[in-house]
Amino acid sequence: MSHNCNKCPLRARHDKKPQSLLGRFWRWHIDFCPGWKAYFTSLNIEEQQTLRDKYNFTKYR
Repeated sequence: MSHNCNKCPLRARHDKKPQSLLGRFWRWHIDFCPGWKAYFTSLNIEEQQTLRDKYNFTKYR
């Protein structure tokens, strides 16, 4: 299954301006998005840790 989370326009908005409305929406959204979960859990441990640190993400440990 292909996941486009690494090319998501909302994620790009968050990376550019994390405090914008769309940036905050994307960050809230990843806490329950099934696509993000599938994408995130498909990554290796080092990539997961990088995303955890970057987005202050604590789920799916």
